[in-house]
Amino acid sequence: MTRLRSWWRPELGLALVVLGLGVFVIAGTLDVSAAASRLGPGPRFFPVLVGGAMVVIGLFYVFDVLRGGHGDPEESEDVDAAAPADLRGVLLVSGIFLAFAALLDLLGWIIGASLLFFGLSVALGAEHKARAAVVSVVIGVVTYVLFVKGLGVRLPDGPLAGVM
Repeated sequence: MTRLRSWWRPELGLALVVLGLGVFVIAGTLDVSAAASRLGPGPRFFPVLVGGAMVVIGLFYVFDVLRGGHGDPEESEDVDAAAPADLRGVLLVSGIFLAFAALLDLLGWIIGASLLFFGLSVALGAEHKARAAVVSVVIGVVTYVLFVKGLGVRLPDGPLAGVM
């Protein structure tokens, strides 16, 4: 066990997560079957670009950590490095993302994304909940229109099928 601790550090864990997410994004993009657009890049372009960048960054990060590199400590006036982590906030945000992923097909993009954005804004401390709700709905509708009408990407409609 001491041998494992000699080379394993949190930075290596983060590097492997970045690398794994990049591979996951690229593998998930292979299932996209929409035709490329004549006016610009198709729906696979940006996910492959982001996934490829994550793989490259992840590989460089893994090599850096294995060669002895490490993260610099926080050097900000308003950061208390000794303060405990906000586990409640992390779990709340994680739960919101998992609920969004689980309910996306049922609720559709507009409703699901609006609830996601609203839930995240409240979890992260939004003081004006009515304003957060309005902004969340606007963001949900705008992203739906941009992806579906602008890029030709199909997003789940949910109960709003036929309305948009």
